[in-house]
Amino acid sequence: MADTSLDLALDAATLTARLVDFPSESGTEKPLADAIETALRALPHLTVDRYGNNVIARTDLGRAERVILAGHIDTVPIAGNVPSRLDEDGVLWGCGTCDMKSGVAVQLRIAATVPAPNRDLTFVFYDNEEVEAERNGLRHIAAARPEWLAGDFAILLEPSDGEVEGGCQGTLRMLLRTTGERAHSARSWMGSNAIHAAAPVLARLASYEARRPVIDGLEYHEGLNAVGVSGGVAGNVIPDECVVTVNFRYAPDRTEEEAIAHVHEVFADCGVEEFVVDDHSGGALPGLSHPAAAAFIEAVGGTPRPKFGWTDVSRFSALGVPAVNYGPGNPHLAHKRDERVETAKILAGEERLRKWLTV
Repeated sequence: MADTSLDLALDAATLTARLVDFPSESGTEKPLADAIETALRALPHLTVDRYGNNVIARTDLGRAERVILAGHIDTVPIAGNVPSRLDEDGVLWGCGTCDMKSGVAVQLRIAATVPAPNRDLTFVFYDNEEVEAERNGLRHIAAARPEWLAGDFAILLEPSDGEVEGGCQGTLRMLLRTTGERAHSARSWMGSNAIHAAAPVLARLASYEARRPVIDGLEYHEGLNAVGVSGGVAGNVIPDECVVTVNFRYAPDRTEEEAIAHVHEVFADCGVEEFVVDDHSGGALPGLSHPAAAAFIEAVGGTPRPKFGWTDVSRFSALGVPAVNYGPGNPHLAHKRDERVETAKILAGEERLRKWLTV
């Protein structure tokens, strides 16, 4: 029978390997959530709650400040890269090593080995981050039990290569529909080709110049790109509908409404018959000037960078909790078949957090 326990006495790198060998693709996180809950309930200094496959643990020491350490426990689909493998150079390979079971291992180690931190701590382990926003576990907790996410500062242990990454970009996926009139392809002049009608949309995308605003000293880089095109009825039919799916990654100084309005403006004269928002999650301002964030940056060192992807710092920002990304994985390796993480960075990340929380 497979071992379904987690030993929090393991060092963070070995614990990462154990977590990777515990498959948890999005939607299948229950066994791992069970194991995390069981391990945390064995720690007398923590109060543990659960909502679905989301586990929340807290200290209650009456400290002047509460810090949230959060991480998702799901991964993208496994691509022949489980079980984990440790090479002779100290690099751990496998699905989730980078995004973000190394960060989760650091969370678990801090939870187990820092029983009297200098700040009260909330640990959040949540499901379904790698899929559509409506399934996101942190979103469900925020809606059902927002008091569990109350705090002065949050650290999301998403991969950031051991550097602080401030805020995050918003992400908008929109469907742009063009229409035409069906006809037999042998008599195409009797119809109107909806795929051809999408040409101005593609041309506008190809010539789009991305904005690069500077916010709190961090330069963000927006992007508007086609990520899908669908259309066609049959090999002998002029299509009467085509849909171009675009993804707008926008800087956090835009609101969600402004992002939608921008996409409408860009394609206003391109013959689009219908704009449909397919998925949307707003960005988060860096908030690096907040005293708690400034103290954390000073403690861990390095030069803060902008976060070019979307992360759940956005959800904390919406709750009024300033948040940063800080994890041992390299974000450029996330979701890759050859996903990996340097074990030295896992151990260093744990040690820096421990020092900040105990000195």
